[in-house]
Amino acid sequence: MTPQRVLLVIPPLTQLNTPYPSITYLTGFLQSRGIQAEQADLGIEVVLRLFSTDGLRSVFKELHNNRSILPKEAVQMMKAEHRYLELIGPVITFLQGRSPNLADRFMQPGVLPQGPRFRGRRTFPRSVSISDRAKQWATFFLEDLADLVQATITPHFGLSRYAEHIGRSASSFDQIATALAAPQSLIDEWLRDLFWNHFYRTRPTLVGLSIPFPGNLYGAFLIAQSIKEQYPDLPVVIGGGYVNTELRRVTDPRVFDYVDFITLDNGERPLLSLIEYLSGLRHRRALYRTMFREQDRVVYADDSGLSDFSMDDIGCPTYQGLALDRYLTILDSTNPMHRLWSEGHWNKLTVAHGCYWKQCTFCDVGLNYISRYEMTPTERLIQQIQQLVAETGCRGFHFVDEAAPPAALKALALSLLERQITIRWWGNIRFEPAFSPDLCRLLAASGCIAVTAGLEAASDRLLDKMKKGITVDQTALVAAGFKKAGIMIHAYLMYGCPSETVQETIDSLERIRQLLAADLIQSAFWHRFTVTAHSPIGLDPEAHGLHILGPMHHGFAENDREHEDRCGETPAWLGEGLRRSLLNYLERRGLDLDVRFWFDEKVPRPRVSSKWLAGLLTKQHIDDGITRERRLVWLGGNVTSESVGRRSRLILRGTHHDQILMLPTSQVQWLMQLLSDATPQQPCQTYPHIHDLEKSFPGTASGYNRFLASPAWKRVRSTGLVLV
Repeated sequence: MTPQRVLLVIPPLTQLNTPYPSITYLTGFLQSRGIQAEQADLGIEVVLRLFSTDGLRSVFKELHNNRSILPKEAVQMMKAEHRYLELIGPVITFLQGRSPNLADRFMQPGVLPQGPRFRGRRTFPRSVSISDRAKQWATFFLEDLADLVQATITPHFGLSRYAEHIGRSASSFDQIATALAAPQSLIDEWLRDLFWNHFYRTRPTLVGLSIPFPGNLYGAFLIAQSIKEQYPDLPVVIGGGYVNTELRRVTDPRVFDYVDFITLDNGERPLLSLIEYLSGLRHRRALYRTMFREQDRVVYADDSGLSDFSMDDIGCPTYQGLALDRYLTILDSTNPMHRLWSEGHWNKLTVAHGCYWKQCTFCDVGLNYISRYEMTPTERLIQQIQQLVAETGCRGFHFVDEAAPPAALKALALSLLERQITIRWWGNIRFEPAFSPDLCRLLAASGCIAVTAGLEAASDRLLDKMKKGITVDQTALVAAGFKKAGIMIHAYLMYGCPSETVQETIDSLERIRQLLAADLIQSAFWHRFTVTAHSPIGLDPEAHGLHILGPMHHGFAENDREHEDRCGETPAWLGEGLRRSLLNYLERRGLDLDVRFWFDEKVPRPRVSSKWLAGLLTKQHIDDGITRERRLVWLGGNVTSESVGRRSRLILRGTHHDQILMLPTSQVQWLMQLLSDATPQQPCQTYPHIHDLEKSFPGTASGYNRFLASPAWKRVRSTGLVLV
């Protein structure tokens, strides 16, 4: 058996504040199997190569050679060339968090050259710190330079994507082949050079290229092309989110002029089977969920005797080899929820693979990443958290689930509290009643700072048609529970859903306005509805009133489908009004304006009452959980008592406030024992069950019921006793 050395690479570009997790998961898995594996994020490396003194000097040199054909804004920026060269180093170190003292300097008038990105920007509210103001100005500084590169050096470049237009709806391989045959840009040359630095350092026998998004596709094939030019026999494999959703029906053999294998869905088993094949332990036709070329035909191998590894067997992600202190904060908004995506490093883990709901008609519910649902055992998740804290020194975690199950999050929260593990975490959920106000309090106590969730359309009719399994009112009440617990919310939204009307879009915006104005959600984003090939709607569009217009599949990618809605009407210009409104709402501007203000075209008046949310919150039913299957958990601090004659004083230490109760001594003793039993103290402990309280209560059944309705019990609950 020949030992294999694997190099896993993320091509440009994804987010710049933290590594995309695909290669960290696979590197950790391979290392847990005793396979030599290393990783590289070429996205951050390309950006840092560009945003350096030498990099910008090369850019400006090219501009001087082509000065006669430059756009006016580029000529204006060239006049400040020396200032860009002087400041690029300090700006980068500041955005890396290494020189926070530069904030005051950058905010001084005339220090940072201000190009087009600065124009029309509003003054900062007084509540925005100098540090955040400087981060945003430094971001505008980089965005100006990125726009300059895009307009003059290569149209492919963007701060979070590279040649995304090539990867979007690439039904034919022609456009990729054409791009690869074109003269290389300065950025392309840097990308190839950076890859070869890692290649000669690691000397791999297999190169894996992860392609999570369309904006990574061109970079991946550029690297593959470079490999085949120098080492045509070196195996190259591609996989990742884009591949899993768009390249499931590849038939064009030209793809395999650049790559040798395409793996689908979870990469652990396919990658391991490929390594076994390269080591002489497996026949090529016995690979797992893998495509390759054979006699100029694309062959798909899927050994039925193999299966995916369980969540308990995939090891732990690792960031070894990735210089986390080199990543950047790109602060395009000071909104506290929105900035989670672009500021600081987050260790990435998964609470549960797939989705436990998997019914939404717009979602790829039949594909592995949705359909194969499996929770990570809580003990395993705790081990991974501890391992990553020890490795990275970072206590921030982003759980990258499709929809983290309430039961799994409850178990995780209790385990973190029992072991006194302090972390900050956020993740994706579904808006469902299982997220009770008490569960929200428990999650907050364990370190949860935010959740993201798909509301999609703020219309009950549309939610029902897309089988979301939620209502708008229910979503608002769930959001209220998170808000009260101090947990931020980002809502994913869609417009242009099948049969949607302009009236429904405007009504949805009015509901979103009220939710944002009440601070029940802190951030949101509107997406234009798109038919995807593997969703229930994509598989049977006529049943949803849609007619597919194209594109035809020509042997390469297949996912987004152009369509005509025969039952609804949501013109494209709605998107600009929705975008404009949210852009202002996220900065707490214009929340009291009529939603029609944001549209250039005439739109109907909202049919939603301006008092919808206020009335809903006033009428909401508070479920104390007394009659349900719940256990008690004490989230407060020390509990002490003092005798005062025949009664006793109970002192409850709360997170935000303390409570002092005067009660009969027997009730105080009962409460002290109850709260002691309900305090997280040791792994996997058993918590008191609500149905057992009456048996131990020092009094009659009627006395017990009176106590549960008393102000004293409510004060115990508000101080830190939750029922989950």
